[in-house]
Amino acid sequence: MTEPRDWLWLLLLAAMWGGSFLFMRVAVPALGPFPLIALRLGVATLALLPLLWWQPGGFALWRQHWRAIAVVGVFLSALPFCLIAWATLTLPAGVASVLNATTPLMTALWAMPLAGEAMTRQRAAGLALGLAGVLVLTLGRGAAFGLDSALPVLAMLAATACYGWSGHMAKRWLPGLPPLVTATGSLASGAILLLPLALWTWPPQAPTATVWGAVLLLALACTAFAYVIFYRLIEKLGATRASSVTYLVPVFGVLWGALWLGEVVSAAMLAGGVLILAGVLLLSWQRRG
Repeated sequence: MTEPRDWLWLLLLAAMWGGSFLFMRVAVPALGPFPLIALRLGVATLALLPLLWWQPGGFALWRQHWRAIAVVGVFLSALPFCLIAWATLTLPAGVASVLNATTPLMTALWAMPLAGEAMTRQRAAGLALGLAGVLVLTLGRGAAFGLDSALPVLAMLAATACYGWSGHMAKRWLPGLPPLVTATGSLASGAILLLPLALWTWPPQAPTATVWGAVLLLALACTAFAYVIFYRLIEKLGATRASSVTYLVPVFGVLWGALWLGEVVSAAMLAGGVLILAGVLLLSWQRRG
């Protein structure tokens, strides 16, 4: 049974994940994508390591499955986080958060070649709605449609495609592995991978206190603490109910962007978001049936 406090945890999780786009939008112009994401993953790993230490056999399981965890980590955190950070150099935080909601659509697309699922009419309708939402969002940004305006959108879609692929691969390669082991190992692997790129592209000017604050909030609240909450909700509510946070993240992403960055909530953003979420809901309803 879902208790009221569980819904409060879901709202808090959505607020933090929606805030991640705000913090990236603040920090990435000063740091660049590689240094920002290396810091995000590294600091989050340091925060999760004590929890993994307290979990019996956690480090042993990490050592046993480190190769698979590292590969999944690249596509679950390092690569998509870098793509999103690069996209937020030009995309508003609210737009990025709405595009991020295409993750279930990408997961459904990957399910066909990876899990052998068929393309049903309902699945096709859900994907079509999601694609229509992306097009409305892209064409309604007010910029001339061309390579410069399309590339950030494509980067966001590539990031959600990484999420979809890594979700299937984690189930295939890491069945039954405790989520904390997968989370800590994948974050650590991504941080190690990005360290040389971060050092190579480190900005010459020292970041301001505001930028460092955004980095810490991104790493500790939106990554480490958010992982702990999410896995607690999966354990208590199950994966299906816990995944309902997907529908709330764009709401908070748009809200924080408007409140703290003065971003305009356009009719195209709302229409695109509604279409994307309608497609996600249609796909989710089909899977439950």
